[in-house]
Amino acid sequence: MDAAQAHARMFEALDGLAHILDPLAERFAARGFEFALVGGSVRDALLGRDMPDLDFTTDARPDDILAVIKGWADAHWDIGKRFGTIGLRKGDRLIEITTYRAEQYDPDSRKPVVAFGDTLDADLVRRDFTIGAMAVRLPGRVFVDPHGGLGDLAAGLIRTPGTPEDSFSDDPLRMMRGARFSSQLDFAVAPEVRDAMTRMSERIDIISAERVREELVKLVTGKRPRTGIELLVDTGICERVLPEFAALRDQQDEHNRHKDVYEHSLTVLDQAVALEPAYAADGPAPFTSPDFIVRFAALLHDIGKPKTRRFDENGGVTFHHHDVVGAKLTAKRMKALTFDKDTTKKVAKLVELHLRFYGYGDAGWSDSAVRRYVTDAGDQLTRLHILTRSDVTTRNRRKAQRLARNYDDLERRIAALAEQEKLDAIRPELDGQQIMEILGIPPGPLVGRAYRHLLDIRMEDGVIGPEEAERRLRDWYSDQG
Repeated sequence: MDAAQAHARMFEALDGLAHILDPLAERFAARGFEFALVGGSVRDALLGRDMPDLDFTTDARPDDILAVIKGWADAHWDIGKRFGTIGLRKGDRLIEITTYRAEQYDPDSRKPVVAFGDTLDADLVRRDFTIGAMAVRLPGRVFVDPHGGLGDLAAGLIRTPGTPEDSFSDDPLRMMRGARFSSQLDFAVAPEVRDAMTRMSERIDIISAERVREELVKLVTGKRPRTGIELLVDTGICERVLPEFAALRDQQDEHNRHKDVYEHSLTVLDQAVALEPAYAADGPAPFTSPDFIVRFAALLHDIGKPKTRRFDENGGVTFHHHDVVGAKLTAKRMKALTFDKDTTKKVAKLVELHLRFYGYGDAGWSDSAVRRYVTDAGDQLTRLHILTRSDVTTRNRRKAQRLARNYDDLERRIAALAEQEKLDAIRPELDGQQIMEILGIPPGPLVGRAYRHLLDIRMEDGVIGPEEAERRLRDWYSDQG
């Protein structure tokens, strides 16, 4: 990135926001307060990225900020007031204004101790990284960059304004944020920053699971998540936030030859990222790219291998049922990270189903097997397509091509059957009420067993018509004694 061009881009972006920046800045200036656009907003302007949200800083205290914006903001909220932040909306823009501050963590506390500051320079030095420690004073539009953030942005480098130790002591989550920025921006991390992350990795333990989760989601949905994940593993932070994945580093894959499970999993993640856009653009899809669920499933799909690793009598290694074990470990870890139940269930399901396809080309699947594949995947079928294709990392070109052809064939069969039978809503041809009426039985477990029997018939034989379904239901009931 050329620094001069970035500078020009920033001022062009500021011109486009003049209808917000100028009147707001003038209101602060009229009351004798400093006011500046700061942090990620300045970074995004320099990069030419969209700026849907705007971040400002000021020497005004929270109550003063509320007084300044009264009558100008369309709406405001003060949920972050005790941390010095007032949120507001102007038109379709979300804005946060924060009092100059310095914050640090007590060694044994999860909560920051906030102290308000009086100068912009003091505020910038306590920010996480130099690429976020830039500001534009308003209304005069004076660019402020005391720590060389523009140069680091041009060089693609992540550094801290002060010492990394001071920065990470103030807020240990910044170590994960550094990994997240390396993922989102595909930037390198300065050696001194990496070293500090390694020495201070255990400090991440004082951060709440909710904040760790938020950073992890942002990292995984970044431009190149592998970069951020590798940094977390290399520095030891991953052992504290995703220990099941960190444990893969020393596990060899089932071939026991060319790559370990750790490298394989990172490659699967890379391939899932590459496949996402094609599937997201291919008609209606249950996700848009980037998609956290399929990426996280790709990352964790083999975490059951360490617990299921066994050596056979010939010296080979097996990982029987690692899909089931991995799904349980995934759900347990995601619960610890306070993920919602729906997201957890979807990721765990993908991990559990990631081996289901193998053997398709060799054994041949009946139509009923294809139906079960679709039914078991449910609303995660598109994501399962991505994960299954991404899981092929063999260096044997013929094998890779054979697996790709087989999956192409499976997808064609799924499409054909879906066209014929509307597979996305497979149900028996008789519902529970009809079963009770035909058999003359009340609600109870027997109705459920009859329903499952008809569902099995539907899976095996496809559409047979209501009359044939009734005949088979009566035959089944007669056999029940």
